[in-house]
This record gives sequence, C-alpha cells and structure tokens, in this order.
Amino acid sequence: MNWISNVVRPKIRSFLRRETPENLWIKCPETGQLVFYKDVEANQFVIPSSNYHMRISAPARLKGMFDQGEYEDIALPEVQLDPLKFRDERRYADRLKDARTKTGLQDAVKLGIGRLDGLMVTIGVQDFDFMGGSLGMASGDAVIKGLETAVQRQTPFIMFAASGGARMQEGILALMQLPRTIVAVQMLREAKKPYIVVLTNPTTGGVTASYAMLGDVHIAEPSALIGFAGPRVIEQTIREKLPEGFQRAEYLAEHGMVDMVVHRHQLRGTLSNLCRLLTKAPAVSPNVPQSATAQQVSAPAEAAAQVPT
Repeated sequence: MNWISNVVRPKIRSFLRRETPENLWIKCPETGQLVFYKDVEANQFVIPSSNYHMRISAPARLKGMFDQGEYEDIALPEVQLDPLKFRDERRYADRLKDARTKTGLQDAVKLGIGRLDGLMVTIGVQDFDFMGGSLGMASGDAVIKGLETAVQRQTPFIMFAASGGARMQEGILALMQLPRTIVAVQMLREAKKPYIVVLTNPTTGGVTASYAMLGDVHIAEPSALIGFAGPRVIEQTIREKLPEGFQRAEYLAEHGMVDMVVHRHQLRGTLSNLCRLLTKAPAVSPNVPQSATAQQVSAPAEAAAQVPT
C-alpha cells in the first residue's frame, strides 16, 4: 500500500493535473475585481471595467508606440556596477542581478528609435519593475544617451517617466544624474528638437525634480501619482490634510503643472500629432495607413510641387 499510495497515486495526480499560469487573472487595484489577463493585455493593460491604467513593461511600451512594433534598439553605455559596494539586508549587486533576471533589462531605462506614424522619433521608457524605476548611474547614462541620439539623428525625444526617485544604493553618484540629465535636455533644446514627457504612475523623487519636468509638453496618464515627496510625507511635515486627489494627474492638470491627461488608447495618436506639430512635419493623411513612412506621406505633395504651372 505504501508503494501504491506514495508513488503511483502522486504520479497519476500529476499526470491529470492541468498547469494554470500564475498570471491567468489580474486583480484590479482600484476595485478588487478579477479580470482575465488576456483581456487586459489586449486592452493595452487598462482594466476595461474601471479604466485603471496598469503598469506596462518597457519593451511592451516601445512595441506599442512604434509603427508595426518595429524599432532599432539603442545600446546603453557600460557603467561600473555597485561603485560603493553597498549592502543593507542584501548586497546591491545581488539586487541588480535579481532585477535583471526579472525584467530582462540591463537597467531601469530602455531606448528605441523608429517611426511613429511615419515620423522618426527616439523614445526612452523607465520600467518601474526594475528596482522601482530608480535613477542611478546606468539609467542616468541611458537617458543622456537617448537625448544625444535624438540630437544626432535629428528626431523628437519622447520620455516615459516612471520612478520612485534616485537610487539610494548609489548615494551621491545617483544624485549627480539630476544635473547631468538637465544638461542633456538643454542640448536637445539647443538643437531645436521637441522633448515630450509622458508621466506615468508613479513619477516621484529626483526624476520629477529633473528631466521629467523639463519637457516642452507634459502628458500624464489618468490618475498617475506625480510629485517629489509622497502625500503622507507632506501631510506629516505640514500637519494639514491635503486636498482630495492631491498629486494625481487630474489635480495637477487643473493647477497647471501638467498640460494634458490622456487615456492610453489615445496616447499614440496624441504623441504623433504633437511631434508633427512641433517639427512642422506634414500631417498624416487619413487615407494613409499608420505604418506608412514619412516619405510615402509627403510624396504626393513633392510631386505636385514639381509640376510646372
């Protein structure tokens, strides 16, 4: 009986058991409702019933922005890992290793260059799943690399910000990324190329105090938390109750800190229109598919200009 109960039955049970993926269902943080993962994924990671905007990975964000999901991956500069040999409950080097395994990224920022409705653009995305999107030496260099690429390739630069602030494991070296990124933004401004920032949930700390608030246009996703210190810290400091919705995207738009709040479904079209408006590029014809190149869009106008009158 021991052999039958201990060996045969477990094997039969394991053979009959169906493996269920861990992410088959998603729980809405706002309502607690369970939603089928495939439905959320097909809806650009927006909960259909509550309209709650879930976090989205950097690769998925880039794929959703560029025409047909195709773009050139921009290599990130190599930086020294764990320069301070930092250790708290765990070694910083081990935390980095785990974050890279979890996300498949080298650090919190990923860059890509490609066409958005036919117009060449450079896009940088912060991934909050990589150590809270914290700004360290590697991610600071990545932001600078993205801005430099936009200057070299003469394209607009779009930055999707999502961060808890500077990376404490790198100390003053992380804080030095604030002035460095500000200088790089100024380089793009001198090149007269648009810089558009999309503030996602959450964007806080040193990122808000640097490149995330220096755009020509600031767009926020609905209900995104945006600020320097968190609401609880502010309440404890000033000893007053904060207004309803304080530091949320809609509140900041009403008070002039954010230019517009845009639903994720309309974000791609809004960015395309802004880039064309700021670069004085011709508008996309409604009869031309989104994957068409800028040359295809402008070809009829160029041909008409060559016809003798």
